[in-house]
Amino acid sequence: MDSIAGNPHPGPPPFEKAPSRGGEGFIVFPAIDLRGGKVVRLAQGDLARATVYGNDPAATAQRWNDAGAGWIHVVNLDGAFGESAEANWKALESVVRVGKRTRIQFGGGLRTLETIRHAIEIGITRVVIGTAAVETPKLVDDALAEFGPERIAVGVDAREGRVRVKGWAEESSVTAMELAQRLKGQGVKTIVFTDVARDGIGVGVNVSATAELAQRSGLSVIASGGVAGIDDVRRAREAELAGVIIGRALYEGKIDLAEALREQIMPQV
Repeated sequence: MDSIAGNPHPGPPPFEKAPSRGGEGFIVFPAIDLRGGKVVRLAQGDLARATVYGNDPAATAQRWNDAGAGWIHVVNLDGAFGESAEANWKALESVVRVGKRTRIQFGGGLRTLETIRHAIEIGITRVVIGTAAVETPKLVDDALAEFGPERIAVGVDAREGRVRVKGWAEESSVTAMELAQRLKGQGVKTIVFTDVARDGIGVGVNVSATAELAQRSGLSVIASGGVAGIDDVRRAREAELAGVIIGRALYEGKIDLAEALREQIMPQV
C-alpha cells in the first residue's frame, strides 16, 4: 500500500516529513502482544500464524525496561478479537508493576468507558481505542472529555487504505484518511497507524503512507507494522513521525533495543 487513500497514485517519498509536532519528539515503543497471558506475535493479524515468544510478560517488560525503554506498547489480542481476556488483564497488571519509570501504552478490546477507566486506574499511561473509534465515535468523545487527549489515542489499522476492525478480521466502509480526519475534528492528538499487510512479517515500515496520513490529518502518528531493522527506525524518525512500534524484529534479534532507543528524540518539556 503506497498511498493511505488506497488509490493507485503513489504517496510521498519515504522521507517526506510529517507536520512539525511542537517538540513532541520521536519515541521507540517495544511491543508486548498478549494472548492467553503469553507473549506472542501474529503475522498480518492472523491468529493461525501466531508465534509464542514467552510465558512471562513481566519478564519481557523487565527486559525492555533494562534496555532503557521509556514506553512499552502492550496489546490485548484476545480483547481485540472479542474473546475472554482475563489472563491478559492479569498479565497487564504484572507489566505495570515492573517499573515505575516505564510508561505503558495499551490497546485491544477497549470498547467501553468503564474498560478504559479500569486500564487507566491500574496504571496505564495512554490507552489506544481501536474498533470502538470506528463503530462508536461517542466513546472517543467521552474518553477525551474524562481523561484528555494525552491519555487517549486511537489505533487506525488499514489494509489497502480501508480500516480494519475487530482484530483486523473485518473491513469497515471508512478509509484510514477519513477516520483520521474525523478523529482530528473530535480532538484526538495521537494515532497509531498499522499497515496490516506488513505487520509481523518484517518487510519494512510503510513510512510513505504513514507520513502522508500525518501530513493530511495534522495528527501525531506512531508507525506500526513491518519493522525489519534499524533502518526502519531511522526512516520513521527522519520523516518526523511521533514514534515507531517494534515487535517481532526485537524478539528475533534483528534489532537491538538499546541501539534503537538511541534514535529517539526526547520530547521537549
